[in-house]
Amino acid sequence: MLRRALIVVTSLGLLLATAVSVDARSINAQNTYTVHNLVSDNFVPGTLHDPNLVNGWGLTAGPTTPWWVANNGTNTSTLYNGDGTARSLVVSVHNAPTGAVFNGTADFVVSSGGASGPARFIFATEEGTILGWNPNVPAMGNTDAIQGTSTAGAIYKGLAIGSSGGANYLYATDFHHARVDVFDKDFHPATLAGSFDDPGIPEGFAPFGIQNLNGVIYVTYAKQDADAEDEIAGPGLGYVSAFGTDGTFMARVASRGELNAPWGLAWAPGGTMFGRFSGHLLVGNFGDGRITGHRLTADGWEARGLLKGTDHRPISIDGLWGIGFGNGAVNGSGDPHVLYFAAGPDDESHGLFGSISFSAP
Repeated sequence: MLRRALIVVTSLGLLLATAVSVDARSINAQNTYTVHNLVSDNFVPGTLHDPNLVNGWGLTAGPTTPWWVANNGTNTSTLYNGDGTARSLVVSVHNAPTGAVFNGTADFVVSSGGASGPARFIFATEEGTILGWNPNVPAMGNTDAIQGTSTAGAIYKGLAIGSSGGANYLYATDFHHARVDVFDKDFHPATLAGSFDDPGIPEGFAPFGIQNLNGVIYVTYAKQDADAEDEIAGPGLGYVSAFGTDGTFMARVASRGELNAPWGLAWAPGGTMFGRFSGHLLVGNFGDGRITGHRLTADGWEARGLLKGTDHRPISIDGLWGIGFGNGAVNGSGDPHVLYFAAGPDDESHGLFGSISFSAP
């Protein structure tokens, strides 16, 4: 009788161990991704060459447009389809552009040379300016972004666009002053119900990246250097919080852990086409180039680990900045189930545009 009991217990143990092993293999199989380097300034072998792509930072696209990359190192914005094909248009964006957004509204009008029109793409810069581009201002074929506003002493590292109470706003992360500046449809400073304040963020950390995803404003925080001008990289140096478009605090998404000077933000599509991290908030970490996944549950936000390559090691993209999924349009920004990225490798002295796709087992 004792031997039979031991056999039963042993068998159950083996079944449990096998189930755990199979489950682990299944999880690993669902967390395998492939990086495709598409365009660089000739720094990365095997890519298309674009000398304007230096420290590619902000990454944005409209519903049918290609990707617009804000090149911090060349004061330009360059355009790429999802396969890396460059468009001929190159827009000048002065003052070291960082964040970029698409504007599909009739607001945020820029004027020059007697002409005016809504800026279709808007950029924030490290010199505290917000600039907008319209193809017909001041004349048809314009290739210059025009200044909409300027804030003395500000160092804008990121930009988002959204609406609250029926009005449209821009949200810029002023890293130097550790705040989020808000501008109304006319580029004037605006005051909302909330001030984008997460009271649990320690002193010395400042808003860094920012995105409007599904009507929620997500803000990343990085540690400031001694001059409060640039981020300090390091394991655990980062936070992510969620706010309403009116600036009211909603929730802390992630604290320290695998965060490392986080900046990029994207929401993966649901279903299974993006593997383990389908339907997750993805956070790109500039500090180590890794991407973390976060899931909203009934009990709050849950950290789900790092995206890994086919070698089961964490993916790391040197100088990782903007991330986003394609819009699926013909000649647009690419596959809606593929994650695209912009980066400034080699200490921001070069540039890279590429994609990350799920590698199904």
